[in-house]
Amino acid sequence: MSEPVLSIRDLSISFQTSNGMVNAIRGVDLDLHKGETVAIVGESGSGKSVTVKAIMRILSSNQMINSGTIQFKYERENEKVSQDLLQLSKKEMRNRINGKRIAMVFQDPMTSLNPTMTIGKQIMEGMIIHLNMSKSAARARALELLRLVGITDPEKRMKSYPHQLSGGMRQRVVIAIMLACNPEVLICDEPTTALDVTIQAKILELIKEIQKKTQISVIYITHDLGVVAKVADYVAVMYAGKIVEKGTVNDIFYDPRHPYTWGLLSSMPDIGTDNEKLYTIPGSPPNLLHKIEGDAFAPRNANALNIDFKQEPPMFKVSDTHYAATWLLHENAPKIPMPENLRHRIDRIVKEAGSAWQEHRSYK
Repeated sequence: MSEPVLSIRDLSISFQTSNGMVNAIRGVDLDLHKGETVAIVGESGSGKSVTVKAIMRILSSNQMINSGTIQFKYERENEKVSQDLLQLSKKEMRNRINGKRIAMVFQDPMTSLNPTMTIGKQIMEGMIIHLNMSKSAARARALELLRLVGITDPEKRMKSYPHQLSGGMRQRVVIAIMLACNPEVLICDEPTTALDVTIQAKILELIKEIQKKTQISVIYITHDLGVVAKVADYVAVMYAGKIVEKGTVNDIFYDPRHPYTWGLLSSMPDIGTDNEKLYTIPGSPPNLLHKIEGDAFAPRNANALNIDFKQEPPMFKVSDTHYAATWLLHENAPKIPMPENLRHRIDRIVKEAGSAWQEHRSYK
């Protein structure tokens, strides 16, 4: 595989609160390659959004980056540049990176749009500032982008204000703004949560189509595993500020190895089962105000070993693409299979999918 476009190593972030220091991110490693879609999943509070906001250097006043690097590789004036984003000032980030090379789509489009400016001006603004385009050229490009994101009658919509558009149309406009300067990386922080399922499907399909045309690299932040299955090439599962399992979308959905991933997949609604109860992971995530001893998931893990409460597990290699941080993968650990209900669900899905998935049956 080619060199990563974006490479995060040992990222650690804390928040100073009135109750003490919250260790929100505790050593995250993640790679993103050209044209690839990486989905970061996990419960609320697991650190998904904090991780990607650090890429954009969107930091709150009480937030501190304790350690780590975020290496971004791109071309500038026909030269290849490798830059640690954490070493750039906020001004350098605004002028050289944000919007121009890395763009971010937020959950609520109204937080990204200026209610006092027309849609046309908001799309044109970045092109005029970052690309030194003339107004006429920026306008032509804005119309082209509105057509690209599926907005009909773009001439009329250029003159509209955000409040005059539906939620789905506003999110399409935000995507058009994010694509205006041809960024290399697009970060989508739960971009469809506030939309109904029909519009959600259209937005996801739109981003996939744009990705095919432009070879842009995409990071999705979501708690919706259904979205992950539709869009992701690679999945990182986060828990308590750390990535506990990562692999291809097939690895995670068909061969999960971490007990937390088992819990997430088991909690997905399944129309193919007679069980009327929806599974929930017992307990609650740990309080990150306190230092975590051992595996953060151990108190909620019915299969926890003695070592889980004493020593943090390393990332064990399952395959060249698949890694999980659980002591259950140690060669001396007891062989504990995934929950029977989840095993039956995966077996049924594989059978329904046919021969396409037969090669990926390493979970037997």
